[in-house]
Amino acid sequence: MRFGIIGAGRIGKIHAGNVAAHKDCKLAFIADADAAAAASLAAATGAKVATIEEILASPEVDAIAICAPTDMHADLIDRAAKAKKAIFCEKPIDLDADRIAQTLEVVKANGAALMVAFNRRFDPNFAEVRKRIAAGEIGEIEIVAITSRDPGPPPISYIARSGGLFRDMMIHDFDMARFLLGEEPVSVSAFGSSIVDKAIGEAGDVDTAVVILQTATGKVAQISNSRRATYGYDQRVEIHGSKGMLSAANVKESTVEFAGAGGYTTDKALNFFLERYAGAYRGELGAFVDAVKAGKEPSPNGEDGLKANRLADAAYLSWKTGQVVKLG
Repeated sequence: MRFGIIGAGRIGKIHAGNVAAHKDCKLAFIADADAAAAASLAAATGAKVATIEEILASPEVDAIAICAPTDMHADLIDRAAKAKKAIFCEKPIDLDADRIAQTLEVVKANGAALMVAFNRRFDPNFAEVRKRIAAGEIGEIEIVAITSRDPGPPPISYIARSGGLFRDMMIHDFDMARFLLGEEPVSVSAFGSSIVDKAIGEAGDVDTAVVILQTATGKVAQISNSRRATYGYDQRVEIHGSKGMLSAANVKESTVEFAGAGGYTTDKALNFFLERYAGAYRGELGAFVDAVKAGKEPSPNGEDGLKANRLADAAYLSWKTGQVVKLG
């Protein structure tokens, strides 16, 4: 499968490297508004630099990986679908749910394959948890707890363009909640504040938040987010059911443990998402390639992206109003 990658930034470098290393893929072209960034990544991966227009028009490209800023995603998906390319897009599709719905209509009308990159579904630990839930190991799910805390806050310039914590950071956890619950949440309650960096609050966002989701059958999911974790990138899940509990702990820098008179010490959790989810990024690319080659719809798909976005919107509204938000 021949790829064109749009975006040569941090996440573009990850996907470019994975495409170049995949046995069934060829990285053909890279486009970026920063010519130097595109040239550097192309040189590192054996690709060529091209414009977006050239990539979309090229008969040498079967699939597009969209790694550009969020506000470009929906338009690029529309254009790629009309160009009859398979589409792998970083989350979110857009910050506006109505715009996402419009884009999904374009995808459907053109029979395009679209995968939204909720990479955490492909983390080996989280995927194993989901597999064992499906096998009935813990019986009926009652409570899902998801912890996601960054090692430090991003620049304020990033906050302004990202859509905020609920739509940018927690959207991964909304998808994970749906993935683990196996049911759609029907109510959302959100609480948040800015206590890590006051400038984030001044920008209209939060850096510390807890959201409670509930399904029609009464299952509950609790999501905890923070922009600060002094001990590394905190990524854990716990699922309690009628027959027991499953959990996946943090991945640490090493498994070495020291025991001494002062107690036990271990290494910190891995520093950030590039290290923590390296395997997940490879896994999601493989799943996309396999689905497209088999003529199947990739998963997670555009509808998964839309549903996660609607949960993010509901959480934002709940935080702003102090009310429980009901979902249809």
